[in-house]
Amino acid sequence: MRAHDEMYIDGAWRPAAGRDTIAVVNPADERVIARVPAGTAEDVDAAVRAARAAFPAWAATPPAERAARLTALADALAARKDTLAETITAELGSPLPLSQMVHAGVPVLVAASYAELAARYAFEERIGNSTVLLEPVGVVGAITPWNYPLHQIVAKVAPALAAGCTVVLKPAEDTPLTAQLFAEATEAAGLPPGVFNLVTGLGPVAGQALAEHEGVDLVSFTGSTAVGKRIGAIAGAAVKRVALELGGKSANVILPGADLAKAVNVGIANVMTNSGQTCSAWTRMLVDAERYDEAVELAANAVTKYVVGERVGPLVNAAQQARVRGYIARGVEEGARLIAGGPDAPLETGFYVSPTVFADVTPDMTIAQEEIFGPVVSILRYEDVDDALRIANDTVYGLAGAVWAADDEEAVAFARRMDTGQVDINGGRFNPLAPFGGYKQSGVGRELGPHGLAEYLQTKSLQF
Repeated sequence: MRAHDEMYIDGAWRPAAGRDTIAVVNPADERVIARVPAGTAEDVDAAVRAARAAFPAWAATPPAERAARLTALADALAARKDTLAETITAELGSPLPLSQMVHAGVPVLVAASYAELAARYAFEERIGNSTVLLEPVGVVGAITPWNYPLHQIVAKVAPALAAGCTVVLKPAEDTPLTAQLFAEATEAAGLPPGVFNLVTGLGPVAGQALAEHEGVDLVSFTGSTAVGKRIGAIAGAAVKRVALELGGKSANVILPGADLAKAVNVGIANVMTNSGQTCSAWTRMLVDAERYDEAVELAANAVTKYVVGERVGPLVNAAQQARVRGYIARGVEEGARLIAGGPDAPLETGFYVSPTVFADVTPDMTIAQEEIFGPVVSILRYEDVDDALRIANDTVYGLAGAVWAADDEEAVAFARRMDTGQVDINGGRFNPLAPFGGYKQSGVGRELGPHGLAEYLQTKSLQF
Protein backbone atom coordinates (compact mmCIF):
# COMPACT_ATOMS: atom_id res chain seq x y z
CA MET A 1 0.00 0.00 0.00
CA ARG A 2 1.51 3.30 -1.11
CA ALA A 3 1.93 5.91 1.61
CA HIS A 4 3.66 9.27 1.94
CA ASP A 5 6.27 9.48 4.69
CA GLU A 6 5.89 13.26 4.76
CA MET A 7 3.34 15.93 5.66
CA TYR A 8 1.52 18.01 3.05
CA ILE A 9 2.16 21.64 4.06
CA ASP A 10 2.12 24.84 2.02
CA GLY A 11 1.56 23.02 -1.26
CA ALA A 12 4.38 20.48 -0.93
CA TRP A 13 5.23 17.18 0.74
CA ARG A 14 7.80 17.91 3.43
CA PRO A 15 9.51 15.82 6.15
CA ALA A 16 7.89 15.65 9.55
CA ALA A 17 9.55 17.36 12.49
CA GLY A 18 9.99 14.08 14.35
CA ARG A 19 10.85 10.50 13.46
CA ASP A 20 7.96 8.65 15.10
CA THR A 21 5.51 6.86 12.82
CA ILE A 22 2.04 5.35 13.04
CA ALA A 23 1.36 1.84 11.78
CA VAL A 24 -1.65 1.48 9.50
CA VAL A 25 -3.26 -1.92 10.05
CA ASN A 26 -5.62 -3.78 7.75
CA PRO A 27 -8.42 -4.80 10.17
CA ALA A 28 -9.44 -7.77 8.03
CA ASP A 29 -6.13 -9.63 8.40
CA GLU A 30 -4.32 -7.59 11.09
CA ARG A 31 -1.29 -6.89 8.85
CA VAL A 32 0.60 -3.61 8.91
CA ILE A 33 0.14 -2.19 5.41
CA ALA A 34 1.89 1.19 5.78
CA ARG A 35 3.41 3.70 8.15
CA VAL A 36 2.81 7.44 8.22
CA PRO A 37 4.44 10.24 10.23
CA ALA A 38 3.24 10.89 13.77
CA GLY A 39 2.89 14.65 13.63
CA THR A 40 3.95 16.90 16.48
CA ALA A 41 2.99 20.36 17.68
CA GLU A 42 5.83 21.66 15.51
CA ASP A 43 4.26 20.14 12.40
CA VAL A 44 0.87 21.58 13.33
CA ASP A 45 2.42 24.99 13.84
CA ALA A 46 4.03 24.90 10.39
CA ALA A 47 0.73 23.91 8.81
CA VAL A 48 -1.26 26.60 10.63
CA ARG A 49 1.28 29.25 9.67
CA ALA A 50 1.01 28.19 6.03
CA ALA A 51 -2.80 28.32 6.21
CA ARG A 52 -2.67 31.73 7.91
CA ALA A 53 -0.37 33.13 5.23
CA ALA A 54 -2.58 31.79 2.44
CA PHE A 55 -5.83 33.02 3.95
CA PRO A 56 -5.98 36.66 2.77
CA ALA A 57 -5.53 35.82 -0.91
CA TRP A 58 -7.90 32.83 -0.82
CA ALA A 59 -10.56 34.81 1.07
CA ALA A 60 -10.30 37.55 -1.57
CA THR A 61 -10.63 35.05 -4.44
CA PRO A 62 -13.99 35.55 -6.19
CA PRO A 63 -16.53 32.85 -5.32
CA ALA A 64 -16.73 31.79 -8.96
CA GLU A 65 -13.02 30.99 -8.95
CA ARG A 66 -13.29 29.10 -5.67
CA ALA A 67 -16.18 27.18 -7.24
CA ALA A 68 -13.98 26.28 -10.21
CA ARG A 69 -11.30 24.87 -7.90
CA LEU A 70 -13.95 22.82 -6.08
CA THR A 71 -15.21 21.46 -9.39
CA ALA A 72 -11.64 20.47 -10.20
CA LEU A 73 -11.37 18.83 -6.79
CA ALA A 74 -14.57 16.82 -7.37
CA ASP A 75 -13.17 15.73 -10.75
CA ALA A 76 -9.85 14.76 -9.17
CA LEU A 77 -11.64 12.65 -6.57
CA ALA A 78 -13.76 11.00 -9.26
CA ALA A 79 -10.62 10.16 -11.23
CA ARG A 80 -9.19 8.47 -8.13
CA LYS A 81 -12.42 6.70 -7.15
CA ASP A 82 -11.10 3.15 -7.62
CA THR A 83 -7.87 3.83 -5.76
CA LEU A 84 -9.77 5.59 -2.96
CA ALA A 85 -12.19 2.67 -2.62
CA GLU A 86 -9.38 0.11 -2.50
CA THR A 87 -7.50 2.19 0.07
CA ILE A 88 -10.55 2.60 2.30
CA THR A 89 -11.18 -1.14 2.13
CA ALA A 90 -7.56 -1.81 3.10
CA GLU A 91 -7.37 0.55 6.08
CA LEU A 92 -11.00 0.52 7.31
CA GLY A 93 -12.07 -2.98 6.31
CA SER A 94 -15.21 -1.88 4.50
CA PRO A 95 -16.41 -4.39 1.85
CA LEU A 96 -15.26 -3.13 -1.54
CA PRO A 97 -18.77 -2.58 -3.03
CA LEU A 98 -19.61 -0.31 -0.08
CA SER A 99 -16.29 1.50 -0.43
CA GLN A 100 -16.94 2.10 -4.12
CA MET A 101 -20.56 3.23 -3.84
CA VAL A 102 -20.63 5.08 -0.51
CA HIS A 103 -17.16 5.81 0.84
CA ALA A 104 -15.67 6.95 -2.48
CA GLY A 105 -18.84 7.83 -4.38
CA VAL A 106 -20.76 10.13 -2.04
CA PRO A 107 -17.84 12.53 -1.38
CA VAL A 108 -17.64 13.32 -5.10
CA LEU A 109 -21.29 14.41 -5.00
CA VAL A 110 -20.71 16.49 -1.88
CA ALA A 111 -17.65 18.23 -3.31
CA ALA A 112 -19.57 19.01 -6.51
CA SER A 113 -22.51 20.33 -4.49
CA TYR A 114 -20.25 22.88 -2.80
CA ALA A 115 -18.81 23.97 -6.14
CA GLU A 116 -22.34 24.73 -7.30
CA LEU A 117 -23.26 26.37 -4.00
CA ALA A 118 -20.17 28.60 -3.92
CA ALA A 119 -21.02 29.91 -7.39
CA ARG A 120 -24.55 31.03 -6.44
CA TYR A 121 -24.42 31.67 -2.69
CA ALA A 122 -25.44 35.16 -1.52
CA PHE A 123 -22.35 36.28 0.36
CA GLU A 124 -23.96 39.69 0.93
CA GLU A 125 -27.46 41.09 1.25
CA ARG A 126 -29.27 44.37 1.91
CA ILE A 127 -31.30 44.73 5.11
CA GLY A 128 -32.81 48.20 5.39
CA ASN A 129 -30.00 50.73 5.34
CA SER A 130 -27.34 48.03 5.90
CA THR A 131 -25.27 45.78 3.67
CA VAL A 132 -24.66 42.49 5.46
CA LEU A 133 -21.50 40.63 4.47
CA LEU A 134 -20.87 36.93 5.04
CA GLU A 135 -17.11 36.52 5.30
CA PRO A 136 -14.87 33.47 5.86
CA VAL A 137 -14.07 32.70 9.50
CA GLY A 138 -10.36 32.22 8.80
CA VAL A 139 -8.16 29.18 9.41
CA VAL A 140 -10.09 25.96 10.07
CA GLY A 141 -8.67 23.08 12.08
CA ALA A 142 -10.50 19.97 10.79
CA ILE A 143 -10.24 16.80 12.88
CA THR A 144 -11.91 13.85 11.19
CA PRO A 145 -12.85 10.28 12.23
CA TRP A 146 -12.07 6.91 10.72
CA ASN A 147 -15.55 5.50 10.11
CA TYR A 148 -16.27 7.47 6.90
CA PRO A 149 -12.77 8.82 6.27
CA LEU A 150 -13.21 10.52 2.90
CA HIS A 151 -16.78 11.68 3.41
CA GLN A 152 -15.93 13.41 6.67
CA ILE A 153 -12.91 15.12 5.11
CA VAL A 154 -14.95 16.44 2.18
CA ALA A 155 -17.89 17.44 4.42
CA LYS A 156 -15.52 19.77 6.29
CA VAL A 157 -12.92 20.85 3.74
CA ALA A 158 -15.27 21.54 0.81
CA PRO A 159 -17.55 24.03 2.60
CA ALA A 160 -14.57 25.66 4.29
CA LEU A 161 -12.92 26.23 0.91
CA ALA A 162 -16.20 27.41 -0.60
CA ALA A 163 -16.50 29.98 2.19
CA GLY A 164 -12.98 31.27 1.57
CA CYS A 165 -11.33 29.64 4.59
CA THR A 166 -8.01 27.81 4.58
CA VAL A 167 -7.67 24.42 6.26
CA VAL A 168 -5.37 22.24 8.33
CA LEU A 169 -6.60 18.65 8.39
CA LYS A 170 -5.71 16.12 11.10
CA PRO A 171 -7.28 12.81 10.02
CA ALA A 172 -7.88 9.78 12.22
CA GLU A 173 -4.72 7.77 12.80
CA ASP A 174 -6.46 4.54 11.67
CA THR A 175 -7.25 5.85 8.17
CA PRO A 176 -4.55 8.35 7.15
CA LEU A 177 -3.92 6.93 3.68
CA THR A 178 -7.29 8.16 2.45
CA ALA A 179 -6.38 11.64 3.68
CA GLN A 180 -3.10 11.49 1.77
CA LEU A 181 -4.97 10.62 -1.42
CA PHE A 182 -7.25 13.58 -0.77
CA ALA A 183 -4.20 15.83 -0.45
CA GLU A 184 -3.02 14.57 -3.85
CA ALA A 185 -6.44 15.46 -5.26
CA THR A 186 -6.13 19.03 -3.94
CA GLU A 187 -2.78 19.29 -5.73
CA ALA A 188 -4.36 18.09 -8.96
CA ALA A 189 -7.20 20.58 -8.49
CA GLY A 190 -4.73 23.46 -8.45
CA LEU A 191 -5.41 24.80 -4.97
CA PRO A 192 -2.90 27.54 -4.10
CA PRO A 193 -0.15 26.57 -1.62
CA GLY A 194 -1.26 26.73 1.99
CA VAL A 195 -4.99 26.67 1.28
CA PHE A 196 -5.11 23.00 2.26
CA ASN A 197 -2.62 21.34 4.61
CA LEU A 198 -2.40 17.82 6.04
CA VAL A 199 -0.79 16.70 9.30
CA THR A 200 -1.09 13.04 10.24
CA GLY A 201 -0.74 12.14 13.90
CA LEU A 202 -2.32 11.04 17.15
CA GLY A 203 -5.30 12.84 18.63
CA PRO A 204 -3.76 13.66 22.02
CA VAL A 205 -0.69 15.14 20.30
CA ALA A 206 -1.46 16.58 16.86
CA GLY A 207 -5.20 16.89 17.41
CA GLN A 208 -4.86 18.74 20.67
CA ALA A 209 -2.13 20.99 19.27
CA LEU A 210 -4.44 21.93 16.39
CA ALA A 211 -7.40 22.64 18.69
CA GLU A 212 -5.24 24.77 20.98
CA HIS A 213 -3.33 26.70 18.31
CA GLU A 214 -3.96 30.44 18.53
CA GLY A 215 -3.80 30.70 14.74
CA VAL A 216 -6.89 28.48 14.30
CA ASP A 217 -10.19 30.37 14.17
CA LEU A 218 -12.61 27.43 14.07
CA VAL A 219 -12.27 23.78 15.04
CA SER A 220 -14.50 21.32 13.19
CA PHE A 221 -14.49 17.91 14.87
CA THR A 222 -16.34 14.66 14.28
CA GLY A 223 -15.96 11.87 16.83
CA SER A 224 -16.92 10.83 20.32
CA THR A 225 -18.91 13.05 22.64
CA ALA A 226 -16.19 12.78 25.29
CA VAL A 227 -13.51 14.17 22.96
CA GLY A 228 -15.96 16.74 21.63
CA LYS A 229 -16.49 18.07 25.14
CA ARG A 230 -12.73 18.40 25.56
CA ILE A 231 -12.38 20.29 22.28
CA GLY A 232 -15.30 22.51 23.23
CA ALA A 233 -13.59 23.39 26.51
CA ILE A 234 -10.31 24.20 24.71
CA ALA A 235 -12.10 26.36 22.17
CA GLY A 236 -14.20 28.06 24.82
CA ALA A 237 -11.10 29.12 26.74
CA ALA A 238 -9.79 30.80 23.58
CA VAL A 239 -13.22 32.11 22.49
CA LYS A 240 -12.96 30.36 19.13
CA ARG A 241 -15.77 28.74 17.22
CA VAL A 242 -16.44 25.01 17.08
CA ALA A 243 -18.52 22.68 14.95
CA LEU A 244 -19.00 19.33 16.68
CA GLU A 245 -20.62 16.24 15.17
CA LEU A 246 -20.65 13.70 17.97
CA GLY A 247 -22.30 10.48 19.11
CA GLY A 248 -25.75 9.06 18.53
CA LYS A 249 -28.24 6.47 19.73
CA SER A 250 -30.88 6.87 17.07
CA ALA A 251 -34.37 5.41 17.30
CA ASN A 252 -36.08 3.54 14.47
CA VAL A 253 -39.74 4.04 15.44
CA ILE A 254 -42.24 1.70 13.78
CA LEU A 255 -45.74 3.04 14.44
CA PRO A 256 -48.86 0.83 14.39
CA GLY A 257 -50.06 0.36 10.83
CA ALA A 258 -46.64 0.81 9.23
CA ASP A 259 -45.24 -1.74 6.79
CA LEU A 260 -43.54 -3.84 9.47
CA ALA A 261 -41.52 -6.12 7.20
CA LYS A 262 -40.06 -3.19 5.26
CA ALA A 263 -39.32 -1.16 8.39
CA VAL A 264 -37.56 -4.05 10.11
CA ASN A 265 -35.53 -5.08 7.06
CA VAL A 266 -34.41 -1.54 6.26
CA GLY A 267 -33.67 -0.96 9.94
CA ILE A 268 -31.41 -4.00 10.17
CA ALA A 269 -29.65 -2.99 6.95
CA ASN A 270 -29.11 0.51 8.30
CA VAL A 271 -27.22 -0.75 11.34
CA MET A 272 -25.23 -3.45 9.52
CA THR A 273 -23.93 -0.96 6.94
CA ASN A 274 -20.27 -0.16 7.65
CA SER A 275 -20.32 -2.84 10.38
CA GLY A 276 -22.43 -0.56 12.56
CA GLN A 277 -19.70 2.08 12.66
CA THR A 278 -22.08 4.91 11.82
CA CYS A 279 -22.92 7.62 14.33
CA SER A 280 -26.42 8.05 12.88
CA ALA A 281 -27.26 4.31 12.80
CA TRP A 282 -30.77 3.40 13.99
CA THR A 283 -29.54 1.12 16.76
CA ARG A 284 -32.79 1.18 18.76
CA MET A 285 -35.81 -0.40 17.03
CA LEU A 286 -39.10 0.57 18.72
CA VAL A 287 -42.13 -1.64 18.03
CA ASP A 288 -45.66 -1.63 19.48
CA ALA A 289 -46.50 -4.44 21.90
CA GLU A 290 -49.09 -6.01 19.60
CA ARG A 291 -46.59 -6.64 16.78
CA TYR A 292 -43.46 -7.00 18.87
CA ASP A 293 -43.04 -10.77 18.54
CA GLU A 294 -43.52 -10.58 14.77
CA ALA A 295 -40.87 -7.85 14.54
CA VAL A 296 -38.40 -9.93 16.53
CA GLU A 297 -38.91 -12.87 14.18
CA LEU A 298 -38.49 -10.64 11.13
CA ALA A 299 -35.29 -9.17 12.56
CA ALA A 300 -33.86 -12.61 13.33
CA ASN A 301 -34.45 -13.64 9.71
CA ALA A 302 -33.19 -10.37 8.23
CA VAL A 303 -29.84 -10.43 10.03
CA THR A 304 -28.94 -13.83 8.56
CA LYS A 305 -28.29 -12.07 5.22
CA TYR A 306 -25.33 -10.21 6.70
CA VAL A 307 -22.48 -12.67 6.49
CA VAL A 308 -19.29 -11.84 8.36
CA GLY A 309 -16.39 -11.27 5.97
CA GLU A 310 -18.72 -10.64 3.04
CA ARG A 311 -21.46 -8.07 3.65
CA VAL A 312 -20.17 -7.22 7.13
CA GLY A 313 -16.54 -6.21 7.40
CA PRO A 314 -14.35 -6.02 10.50
CA LEU A 315 -14.33 -3.22 13.02
CA VAL A 316 -11.53 -0.73 12.60
CA ASN A 317 -9.13 -2.04 15.27
CA ALA A 318 -8.71 -4.46 18.15
CA ALA A 319 -9.78 -1.91 20.76
CA GLN A 320 -13.05 -1.24 18.95
CA GLN A 321 -13.68 -4.96 18.58
CA ALA A 322 -13.12 -5.49 22.32
CA ARG A 323 -15.35 -2.53 23.15
CA VAL A 324 -18.28 -3.80 21.09
CA ARG A 325 -17.95 -7.36 22.35
CA GLY A 326 -17.97 -5.95 25.87
CA TYR A 327 -21.25 -4.16 25.22
CA ILE A 328 -22.80 -7.36 23.86
CA ALA A 329 -21.73 -9.25 26.98
CA ARG A 330 -23.17 -6.42 29.10
CA GLY A 331 -26.50 -6.74 27.29
CA VAL A 332 -26.67 -10.44 28.14
CA GLU A 333 -25.73 -9.75 31.76
CA GLU A 334 -28.47 -7.13 32.12
CA GLY A 335 -31.17 -9.52 30.87
CA ALA A 336 -31.64 -8.71 27.20
CA ARG A 337 -32.55 -11.72 25.05
CA LEU A 338 -29.99 -12.57 22.38
CA ILE A 339 -31.71 -13.63 19.16
CA ALA A 340 -28.73 -13.38 16.82
CA GLY A 341 -24.96 -13.07 17.14
CA GLY A 342 -23.21 -12.76 20.48
CA PRO A 343 -19.96 -11.68 22.10
CA ASP A 344 -17.72 -14.42 20.71
CA ALA A 345 -15.39 -13.48 17.84
CA PRO A 346 -16.73 -15.11 14.65
CA LEU A 347 -13.34 -15.49 12.95
CA GLU A 348 -9.86 -16.21 14.29
CA THR A 349 -8.21 -13.45 12.27
CA GLY A 350 -9.50 -9.92 11.81
CA PHE A 351 -11.36 -7.57 14.12
CA TYR A 352 -14.79 -9.00 13.36
CA VAL A 353 -17.93 -8.97 15.50
CA SER A 354 -21.01 -11.05 14.74
CA PRO A 355 -24.11 -9.14 13.61
CA THR A 356 -26.09 -9.10 16.84
CA VAL A 357 -29.75 -8.50 17.65
CA PHE A 358 -31.22 -8.20 21.14
CA ALA A 359 -34.90 -8.50 22.07
CA ASP A 360 -36.61 -7.62 25.37
CA VAL A 361 -34.40 -4.56 25.77
CA THR A 362 -35.62 -1.98 28.25
CA PRO A 363 -34.82 1.74 28.01
CA ASP A 364 -32.66 1.70 31.15
CA MET A 365 -30.25 -0.97 29.87
CA THR A 366 -26.73 0.05 28.93
CA ILE A 367 -27.16 -1.17 25.35
CA ALA A 368 -30.20 1.12 25.01
CA GLN A 369 -28.43 4.19 26.36
CA GLU A 370 -24.79 4.15 25.26
CA GLU A 371 -23.35 4.32 21.75
CA ILE A 372 -21.93 0.89 20.86
CA PHE A 373 -20.61 1.66 17.35
CA GLY A 374 -20.85 -1.88 16.07
CA PRO A 375 -23.34 -4.19 14.32
CA VAL A 376 -25.72 -4.38 17.27
CA VAL A 377 -29.50 -3.74 17.23
CA SER A 378 -31.71 -3.45 20.31
CA ILE A 379 -35.45 -4.04 19.91
CA LEU A 380 -37.62 -2.24 22.46
CA ARG A 381 -41.37 -2.58 23.12
CA TYR A 382 -43.70 0.38 23.55
CA GLU A 383 -47.34 0.50 24.67
CA ASP A 384 -48.69 3.52 22.75
CA VAL A 385 -47.46 6.42 20.62
CA ASP A 386 -46.71 8.66 23.59
CA ASP A 387 -44.69 5.84 25.16
CA ALA A 388 -42.77 5.43 21.89
CA LEU A 389 -41.93 9.14 21.89
CA ARG A 390 -40.78 9.00 25.49
CA ILE A 391 -38.45 6.09 24.75
CA ALA A 392 -37.16 7.64 21.51
CA ASN A 393 -36.20 10.85 23.33
CA ASP A 394 -34.83 9.10 26.42
CA THR A 395 -31.09 9.35 25.74
CA VAL A 396 -28.47 12.09 25.98
CA TYR A 397 -28.13 11.93 22.19
CA GLY A 398 -30.18 13.39 19.35
CA LEU A 399 -28.43 12.88 16.03
CA ALA A 400 -30.79 11.01 13.71
CA GLY A 401 -33.71 8.61 13.58
CA ALA A 402 -36.47 7.10 11.49
CA VAL A 403 -40.25 6.93 11.64
CA TRP A 404 -42.44 4.46 9.79
CA ALA A 405 -46.21 4.93 9.63
CA ALA A 406 -49.21 4.11 7.45
CA ASP A 407 -48.83 7.52 5.78
CA ASP A 408 -46.23 10.26 5.65
CA GLU A 409 -48.41 12.78 7.49
CA GLU A 410 -48.62 10.58 10.58
CA ALA A 411 -44.88 9.94 10.48
CA VAL A 412 -44.07 13.64 10.12
CA ALA A 413 -46.31 14.52 13.07
CA PHE A 414 -44.33 12.08 15.22
CA ALA A 415 -40.96 13.20 13.83
CA ARG A 416 -41.70 16.82 14.73
CA ARG A 417 -41.79 15.78 18.38
CA MET A 418 -38.47 13.90 18.30
CA ASP A 419 -35.43 15.55 19.88
CA THR A 420 -33.07 14.81 17.02
CA GLY A 421 -31.41 16.60 14.14
CA GLN A 422 -32.46 14.41 11.21
CA VAL A 423 -35.32 11.96 10.72
CA ASP A 424 -35.98 9.67 7.75
CA ILE A 425 -39.69 9.34 6.95
CA ASN A 426 -40.85 5.95 5.66
CA GLY A 427 -37.42 5.18 4.24
CA GLY A 428 -36.56 8.64 2.92
CA ARG A 429 -33.47 8.84 0.70
CA PHE A 430 -30.16 10.45 1.64
CA ASN A 431 -29.97 14.10 0.61
CA PRO A 432 -26.42 15.54 0.33
CA LEU A 433 -27.83 19.09 0.59
CA ALA A 434 -29.86 18.56 3.78
CA PRO A 435 -28.28 19.74 7.03
CA PHE A 436 -26.81 16.98 9.20
CA GLY A 437 -26.06 17.41 12.89
CA GLY A 438 -27.42 16.78 16.33
CA TYR A 439 -29.43 17.94 19.29
CA LYS A 440 -28.29 17.57 22.91
CA GLN A 441 -24.93 15.79 23.29
CA SER A 442 -24.84 14.81 19.62
CA GLY A 443 -23.14 18.06 18.76
CA VAL A 444 -23.14 21.71 17.78
CA GLY A 445 -23.56 22.98 14.22
CA ARG A 446 -24.49 21.38 10.92
CA GLU A 447 -22.76 19.79 7.93
CA LEU A 448 -23.75 19.51 4.25
CA GLY A 449 -25.56 21.92 1.98
CA PRO A 450 -26.01 25.65 2.64
CA HIS A 451 -26.25 25.09 6.40
CA GLY A 452 -22.85 23.40 6.30
CA LEU A 453 -21.39 26.34 4.39
CA ALA A 454 -22.80 28.79 6.95
CA GLU A 455 -20.69 27.17 9.69
CA TYR A 456 -17.57 28.65 8.07
CA LEU A 457 -18.88 32.19 7.65
CA GLN A 458 -19.08 35.16 9.98
CA THR A 459 -21.28 38.22 9.67
CA LYS A 460 -20.39 41.89 9.21
CA SER A 461 -22.90 44.69 8.73
CA LEU A 462 -22.22 48.01 7.01
CA GLN A 463 -24.63 50.86 7.80
CA PHE A 464 -25.32 53.60 5.23
